[in-house]
Amino acid sequence: MLRKRIVPAIDVLNDQAVKYIQFRNPTIIGDPAELGKKYTEDGADELIYLDTTASLKNQDVKLEWIQRVAEQVNIPFSVIGGVRTVDDFKNLLRAGADKVGVNSAAVMRPELLKEAADIYGKQCVVLGLDAMPIYNDDQEIIRWEVYTHSGHEKTGMDVVEWAQQAADLGAGEIICTSIHKDGMKNGYDVALIKLLSEKVNIPIIASGGAGKIEHIEEVFSDGKADAALVASMIHYGDYTIGEIKSYLHSKNVNVRLT
Repeated sequence: MLRKRIVPAIDVLNDQAVKYIQFRNPTIIGDPAELGKKYTEDGADELIYLDTTASLKNQDVKLEWIQRVAEQVNIPFSVIGGVRTVDDFKNLLRAGADKVGVNSAAVMRPELLKEAADIYGKQCVVLGLDAMPIYNDDQEIIRWEVYTHSGHEKTGMDVVEWAQQAADLGAGEIICTSIHKDGMKNGYDVALIKLLSEKVNIPIIASGGAGKIEHIEEVFSDGKADAALVASMIHYGDYTIGEIKSYLHSKNVNVRLT
C-alpha cells in the first residue's frame, strides 16, 4: 500500500507567502523559500506552491522565487498558477520545480495536458481543480462545478467529468480544492474527494478545510485521498507536521515517519 502524503501548501502573492480564506483576503505569513525549508525539515512529503499573482493578473510566473525554493528544499515540489503553455512547463521545471500544475489554461484548452505529458511525462503534470457545490432547493449537494482563475470564475463544467477527461489526457494527479471549505478549518469536502477517488484512476490530493488532525484522518479513511494538503493548521502553529504524522500513525494510517 502506498503511503499517504502530507503536503503543505504555500500561496505566493507578489513573491511573498500568504494565506487566504476562500481564495480571498490574503495575509502575509513569510518567505516562500524559508517556509519550504522549514516544512521540509519538519517532515513534509512534498510541497505545493500556488502563484496566485500569475493566475489573477494573467502574468507569467516569476522564476526567481522558484529557484530559491529549489536551493532550500530537498523534497519534490509543485508550482501551480499562471501556466498557459508547454514552454511554461519547461521554464518551471528548469527553474527547479519537480511538477507543474495547470488549472485555468487546461479548462480553456484541454490539449495542453496531453502536450505536456507527451514531452515531460504524466508524473510532471498536475491538474489544479477548484470546485464549488451546487445545491437543490433542499440545500442538498447535487453536484460540484469547476471554477477557474483562483476560484473567481465559474465554468458550468462538472467536476467529475472534467477530472476524468484530464486523467485521460495526461494529468498524473489532481489537487482538488473545495472553495467553500478553503481556510475555514471545518474539514475537507470528504464526499467530493471520495467521489473523485472512486471515479478517477490517478492520485487525488485533498485540499481546503483542514483545521484539526482528525480532518486529515477522515479524508484518508473516508475520502480515500492519496494525499492531504495542509495550510492554516501549520502556518499558524496549531500543529507541526511531526504531530500530524504521529497521530495518523497511531490510527494505523500508513505515513512516512520522520
